[in-house]
Amino acid sequence: MSTSRVTTTVAELHDALASENPPLVLDVRWALGDPYGRDHYADAHIPGAVYVDLDTELAGPPSPEGGRHPLPELAELQAAARSWGLGQDQPIVVYDDLGNTAAARAWWLLRYAGVTDVTLLDGALGAWRAAGLTLESGLPADPEPGDVVLHAGGLPLTDIDGAAELARDGLLLDARAGERYRGEVEPVDLRAGHIPGAVSAPTGENLAADGTFLLPELLRKRFEDRGAADASRIGVYCGSGVTAAHQIAALALAGFDATLFAGSWSAWSADPTRPAATGPAPA
Repeated sequence: MSTSRVTTTVAELHDALASENPPLVLDVRWALGDPYGRDHYADAHIPGAVYVDLDTELAGPPSPEGGRHPLPELAELQAAARSWGLGQDQPIVVYDDLGNTAAARAWWLLRYAGVTDVTLLDGALGAWRAAGLTLESGLPADPEPGDVVLHAGGLPLTDIDGAAELARDGLLLDARAGERYRGEVEPVDLRAGHIPGAVSAPTGENLAADGTFLLPELLRKRFEDRGAADASRIGVYCGSGVTAAHQIAALALAGFDATLFAGSWSAWSADPTRPAATGPAPA
């Protein structure tokens, strides 16, 4: 995975929007416990950006086996992408207002579906605001439908058994906050704790104070300190497979490939046959 195309800077996006081949900009405004993403988008968004609903367009219906945000069926994702106006081979830039921890789901999912030119706006909407650039408000008319054709398999994916194997024989990173990993709190899922053998690596630590990604060399040290350099394979999970995608983007910037356990803790904790570990240690 090319580290040069994981992110786009605000300056690069500003120039690209004025070019002959502007990217499609997707606004993935979402946060756990906040159902008002479309309202936030209507209040202020990057000019021309299309709102994407994470719960309904970037995820399938929740289930115990699939978790709270299972991957959508490919045909449904393609229909959604066409409704955003996405054309074949059109570049895409995605952002949110939360350090890209939600937008990364769109980044990962589109790359998984074969879209190669999709990047995260580094610093997300906050960086656009900080640069003093124009914002739009309101809900625009639906864009003209696109013609993109999607194909699954562009990024690696694992299931619950594969996650258990990664925890034993590779490196499985838990991207949730440390207190959830340790089992001290569990606000949404059925059980507290973590997958036995998984290593804590909270997603928020991928970011600098201004919401941009840490420099690649700092990210590389962060993941090497957790065993990435010696791991034959790396996997990532979180609560429901959303912020784990952010971790995969950070790993890519650091020069590591990683696979996603999409069901994540929401699927693991729903299976009573799967053990849960608590405390700061992996086991």
